[in-house]
Amino acid sequence: MTLYQAAKAVVAPTTRALWPLQVEGLHHVPARGPVILACNHLSNLDPLFLGVVVPRPIVFIAKKELFAEGNAAQRAFTRALRAIGQVSVDRRPGQSAQEAMERSLAVLAEGRVFGIFPEGTRSPDGRLYKGQTGLAWLALTSGAPVVPAALAGTDRILPPGRRIPSLRRVGVRFGAPVDLSPWEGQAGRARARREATEAVMAAIQKLSGQERVARFASSVKAELAARDRRVPA
Repeated sequence: MTLYQAAKAVVAPTTRALWPLQVEGLHHVPARGPVILACNHLSNLDPLFLGVVVPRPIVFIAKKELFAEGNAAQRAFTRALRAIGQVSVDRRPGQSAQEAMERSLAVLAEGRVFGIFPEGTRSPDGRLYKGQTGLAWLALTSGAPVVPAALAGTDRILPPGRRIPSLRRVGVRFGAPVDLSPWEGQAGRARARREATEAVMAAIQKLSGQERVARFASSVKAELAARDRRVPA
């Protein structure tokens, strides 16, 4: 039994007991071979629920800050992340997003499941924001199918200011693989990447029912943070 399987054997029953899961369309996730799971992003808990629901191990990109080597607890957590194949990425300005994509490509080349949140960060208000085109580059370069997924209710489990998680039902929906054949072989073209990404985001929106926003979530969150800094204490 792998570390991923051992962890899931403990975590999955507890998660399902605390947060009843309503799952639809899981048959759309291939039982073998490379696949990209593209999902909306409402909470830091989102990877947990996808990992519990999907039978196959999922590799996610995790921000580099999670791979800390400070105290003993941080080192143990870092080793656990690496043991289950999570990919670290430096999200500071000026760092190489392409390097992260190359590492993600290697995951797919191994025939594994790669989970990605195309919005790049959690939605600041529950709406669905513009997708990052790295998703399309990865799909068009690897040829792996993209299965859209949508979570519902995870943002209400532990909202800002709440210390104790609330117990509520969580919805997880999967759709049929998105047809990206119109952009096959065009991973190097910016317009093709944007159009393919929009096709995936439209599929996610159809599953989630969220209102779409034609802006990047990161820019909206930066504006909100700047506004908060200007408000007198």
